[in-house]
Amino acid sequence: MFLWYVINTYSGHEKKVKTNLEHRIVSLNQSPRFRRVVVPTEQVIETKDGQKVQTEKRVLPGYVLVNMDLSDEAWIVVKGTPGVTGFVGAGAKPVPLSQVEVDRILHTAGAGGGPAAKSQAQFVLGESVKVTSGPLSDFDGEIVDVNPEAQKLKVLVDIFERQVPVELTFDQVKKID
Repeated sequence: MFLWYVINTYSGHEKKVKTNLEHRIVSLNQSPRFRRVVVPTEQVIETKDGQKVQTEKRVLPGYVLVNMDLSDEAWIVVKGTPGVTGFVGAGAKPVPLSQVEVDRILHTAGAGGGPAAKSQAQFVLGESVKVTSGPLSDFDGEIVDVNPEAQKLKVLVDIFERQVPVELTFDQVKKID
């Protein structure tokens, strides 16, 4: 029976492990026992230097998902792959993921018509920013609230020597170095 299992890898080596595992599956004639090897990722829009940049971010750093029919031979193929530290599970026997967990992880990864890319900015409370657009452009301010879900910031801006809280979107400001 084909089930999804989680493989623990060295962090940052997920794509290399995926490539090596796929190569080992073919070279050891184990293709009928494996369906898919997936590194869960999502598309994220980050703001860098005032520009929006779309990047790919790992959803589960240090882990690779594999859909396989677990047998002794398949277990040996996975365990013998360079970069694999083991299966996730209690004891010596790997524990398969439930279908709900698989759907949630792969849906976050954007597979099967998942959500559009999320925008992500690295803003911190107390950080100084410059307003780049809108009626307050070129004003400097200090971040007092960050709302990543709504992609908004509350910034204290000096207007006529008074600090006024202003709500701005992530793309309306840039960090001051």
